[in-house]
Amino acid sequence: MKKSYRFLMVIIISSITFSGCMSQKESLIKQGYPVAYADGFDDGCHSGKKAGGNMFDQFKKDVRRFHSDSQYAQGWSDAFRQCESEAEAATRSMRIAVEQQKYMEQKKHNDWEEQRHLEQSIKLDDKTIKYLNSYK
Repeated sequence: MKKSYRFLMVIIISSITFSGCMSQKESLIKQGYPVAYADGFDDGCHSGKKAGGNMFDQFKKDVRRFHSDSQYAQGWSDAFRQCESEAEAATRSMRIAVEQQKYMEQKKHNDWEEQRHLEQSIKLDDKTIKYLNSYK
């Protein structure tokens, strides 16, 4: 149980750490990308994360602008693919971690059952030995 809480805390802390103070849009603009591209990238990333399985994002796309502004459309498309892949990878990692946790819990239970069975077998053997010794 402690491991699952520890894992959850690592995920939360990582999310907070990697989100930083500057938004993705601000970062792109600071790097010299056009505002339209940064707007499209921001919207496309939210959409890609949603498509990739992130429950906390919303699909965002200014359809009119997508068809009329090539920079917005390029930013949206670039980000959608990138963020969808990242969200799918994060979802996959989470599923693997959950499956590993289930496996470890099942293994622990099986080991406990085996130990219990062995202890019961030893007790039966002791009783049998005592019973047999009583007839000497």
